[in-house]
Amino acid sequence: MTSRRGRRLVPSRLGLRDVAQVGSAGLRGRPVRVVLSALGIAIGIATMIAVVGISASSKAKLMRDLDRLGTNMLVVTPGQSFFSDEEVKLPKGALRMVSRIDGVEHVAATGSVNGANVYRSEHIPKAQTGGIQVNAATEGLKNTLRGSMATGTWFNGATGSYPSVVLGFAAAERLGITEAGQRIRVGDEYYTVLGILRPLPLAPEIDNTALVGWEAAQKLLGFDGHPTSLYERSADNRVEQVRELLPRTVNPEAPHEIDVSDPSAAFKAKTASEGAFSSLLLGLGGVALLVGGVGIANTMIISVLERKHEIGLRRSFGATRGQIRLQFVTESLMLSGLGGLAGVVLGALATYIYANASGMPWTIPPWAMAGGFGATLVIGTIAGLYPAVRASKMSPTLALHAS
Repeated sequence: MTSRRGRRLVPSRLGLRDVAQVGSAGLRGRPVRVVLSALGIAIGIATMIAVVGISASSKAKLMRDLDRLGTNMLVVTPGQSFFSDEEVKLPKGALRMVSRIDGVEHVAATGSVNGANVYRSEHIPKAQTGGIQVNAATEGLKNTLRGSMATGTWFNGATGSYPSVVLGFAAAERLGITEAGQRIRVGDEYYTVLGILRPLPLAPEIDNTALVGWEAAQKLLGFDGHPTSLYERSADNRVEQVRELLPRTVNPEAPHEIDVSDPSAAFKAKTASEGAFSSLLLGLGGVALLVGGVGIANTMIISVLERKHEIGLRRSFGATRGQIRLQFVTESLMLSGLGGLAGVVLGALATYIYANASGMPWTIPPWAMAGGFGATLVIGTIAGLYPAVRASKMSPTLALHAS
């Protein structure tokens, strides 16, 4: 376009600073509306960040526990006989035989002591056993399970042959035992509590038992010497090989009667299952984010209708349609960006509080925060396009007249 003197008219240009100023003008003039509109975006992003963060923190805790407990432990127990109704028992020499397998580093055993019940004192009725099982235990059991003592000590060569007992965590709680040195009744005699184990995630069956030394169980409680469970640890690269050899080694005549399990498999399955539930919650967060985007679009449309005078005035002073579109798209981006930043902060804070309360490491993948904030910018752009185009198509004369 040229003027009467032949000079070409050059449309005005907006620098980045100018774009930021005109884009934020509408936000500064309506702070309450800005907060309410950004809140929808913030809730959606906070939900998504918290879901991903809590899931990642939970997985990090599971992996930390697996690293501490190890994935190289196998448990050998009696299976079922296909040819007889008799109870299958592990051979008395099973512990010694398993220890000779190449690759086995540690092996220990427990054995059920039938007919022996545990009571806090002789004043407790015999029917109230509390469901606490009495097991014989070899000296190497604690180290094989990588257990630790909440209080007291574990068996040694001397105490394992005398009337002493180590309680599992749950058994101690049921009996009301809080420290070593106290006495409980096992069968018809009193036993001294040497210590209390901390919970054993890979061997939860031990938590509810009273453990007696192997020799003491045979001498004092009539234990028959047959192991009920063998706990074996091998080198990490030999686990599968040892697993194949265990049934034939423990019972060469009937290896099919021997069961071998991997207690760490439950942890691995739990880690894998975290993803399914997280996907559902992520979907809910996405819906909240979409609702927030609709709220921003609605806010921008109302803003355009309320600011017709401003639009007409700017157009009359030479602002182009592109600049009007840029102004309202920038305003929408700023609005969604504020909501996105608030959502990231709220989501990270919620994850921190939950992880701290649950004893989990605080973990939020960087991609979750970057992706969440990027999603708000995309939604802000889309939400602001229609109002921006509508504002740019307004006739300056009609816009000023409508005011």
